[in-house]
Amino acid sequence: MSRSTRAAPLPEGADKRREVESMFDRIAPRYDLVNRVMTLGLDRRWRRRTIASLALPKGAWVLDLGCGTGDLCEELRAVGHSPVGVDLSAGMLGAAHTRAPLVRGDALRLPIPDGTVDGVVSGFALRNVVDLGELFAESARVLRPGGRVAMLETDEPNNRLLQAGHRLWFRRVVPVLGGRLGRDRVAYRYLPRSVAYLPPTSELLALVGAAGFDDVGHRRLGGGAVQLVTGTRR
Repeated sequence: MSRSTRAAPLPEGADKRREVESMFDRIAPRYDLVNRVMTLGLDRRWRRRTIASLALPKGAWVLDLGCGTGDLCEELRAVGHSPVGVDLSAGMLGAAHTRAPLVRGDALRLPIPDGTVDGVVSGFALRNVVDLGELFAESARVLRPGGRVAMLETDEPNNRLLQAGHRLWFRRVVPVLGGRLGRDRVAYRYLPRSVAYLPPTSELLALVGAAGFDDVGHRRLGGGAVQLVTGTRR
């Protein structure tokens, strides 16, 4: 790949939707393996923290947006919740390893009635949607009043030393590992670059609040390498 290709602008709108769907279809068969290596196995701990932050009683109906191969769905089942996974990628759903019900669909246009679920979660999906405001608004629509949202996403440490190490790992090492293990160099070059889709923390939290959530919270995990955004449907 040439330098000019690597520096090409990230896709937007309908182009982004198509490219994200195609990319995840391609990398689905080895997605879990690459995830474990990229996060040094910490992704499981972060998912458990995400679920715990919902603070919902057992038996709660929880929607997992961008469910991928079903990791969050299985963690939800393990603590007694009733998850339903939604993903745009047929390839990811085909590679899923969960017994939870799965639906192929767009997180911005959920085939779910208003106010019918107790919780909404997502794991590293925010930067892959076309419009974050619409995602939070749609999450608020399907949640009952008092329902909870918890969304896990990448971030960058504030500490300069940790930041330098994170950038080296995420921007240099991960594309190489992903290309070799995931057998798709283009995809694993795109994924670190896709962080650019995320707005600053203050803007991100403002979008959550504007969509209809109170008690909007933000915490950093993994030394600041990931972030967890939470809120309660007003």
